[in-house]
Amino acid sequence: MTRTPRLHIPHPPARPGDTPDFSYVDISPAGAVPRPDVTTRLRDIERSLAFEMVRVLDEEHAAVGPWDPHLDHHDLQVGLRYMLLTRLFDERMHRMQRQGKISFYMKSLGEEAVSVAAAQALEPGDMLFPSYRNQGLHFARGRNPVDLMCQLLSNTRDMCKGRQMPVMYHWVRGNIFSISGNLTTQYPQAVGWAMASAIKGEEDIAAAWIGEGSSAEADFHHAMTFASVYMAPVVLNIVNNQWAISTFQGFAGGERRPFAARGPGYGIPGVRVDGNDFLAVYAVTRWAAERARQGAGPTLIEHVTYRADAHSTSDDPSRYRPRDEWKAWPLGDPLERLKAYMIREHAWSEAQHEALAAELGAQLDESWEEACGFGTMTDGPTLDRNELFEDVFKDVLPHLIRQRDQFRDLED
Repeated sequence: MTRTPRLHIPHPPARPGDTPDFSYVDISPAGAVPRPDVTTRLRDIERSLAFEMVRVLDEEHAAVGPWDPHLDHHDLQVGLRYMLLTRLFDERMHRMQRQGKISFYMKSLGEEAVSVAAAQALEPGDMLFPSYRNQGLHFARGRNPVDLMCQLLSNTRDMCKGRQMPVMYHWVRGNIFSISGNLTTQYPQAVGWAMASAIKGEEDIAAAWIGEGSSAEADFHHAMTFASVYMAPVVLNIVNNQWAISTFQGFAGGERRPFAARGPGYGIPGVRVDGNDFLAVYAVTRWAAERARQGAGPTLIEHVTYRADAHSTSDDPSRYRPRDEWKAWPLGDPLERLKAYMIREHAWSEAQHEALAAELGAQLDESWEEACGFGTMTDGPTLDRNELFEDVFKDVLPHLIRQRDQFRDLED
């Protein structure tokens, strides 16, 4: 009998007009996954952590199980504040783009816990290597929204001096590395930084974030190899939000096994976590950071979440997935889940939430007005064109000096 090999083409479970179908998402009961000691051998934990899903918040908004980090009311309120600030900032900047006041934007709707909870779990000296949907890292480390707005406007206070696409932020003082439009470059950069920190005998670790689609890039595998071989103190995050632009996560290999399961193949623990559960993300990140600081090496974390909005302002998700798919996502809204838990714990109220939303809305109004004072896309002041020749090389090369002089002569 002749057999003909068949090529498998991944297909999303639902297309525009279909009923949303998330039956492919394996969800463990809240509190069901054991929390091993950070020094436990990989062979003893690789199956339970990489294939199950760490969850703390149950359907009744109670914190259950061994991964409950037992955060106090103040820490919970800080986390909720920065998640809400991130969401309101996204809404405001998206609206500004639609009004033609900025050229491009990328929202993190539905993914706020991935950034804010992780930032709270890490130490201020830890170096962060984000992707382009991690604006919550900046807010959780105390950044002024004006700084991010100025970068979006490419004005005279733009941290990138007009040389980067909007949302490609960086922050030296906050230990947040520059975002790159080239996918996955931050993974080997984070591993290298972590290796250097270990060589110098420092306690600080590195953490990096990529989307699940980026895990198909070669840089992912290079970074995993170096991290494993040299036991780099680094936390490597894969944000599995189900879609890489218009491509379903199955094209990156998500149909076969969880992305977290790639870790054990390199000798690295992989942990699959509910990315919409603030407490679970905090607890898993803290666990991975403790492993790194104790010399146990890297951890790969898969955050199972959902990109609730378009990939960017240049994308129309209604062309490749059901219009209301976000409402059917079984892990819910991270902000609403944390709020419900805090209300249950008498750490918050609806009145406090409304007051906070009003306060943050007013703050963003003032921030936008201040940012526009440094220039907009249509009104000055504008960047000094002579800065084109600065910050390229440590010492300005002779041919650049000649070009700079010629440029100034033209202006005169």
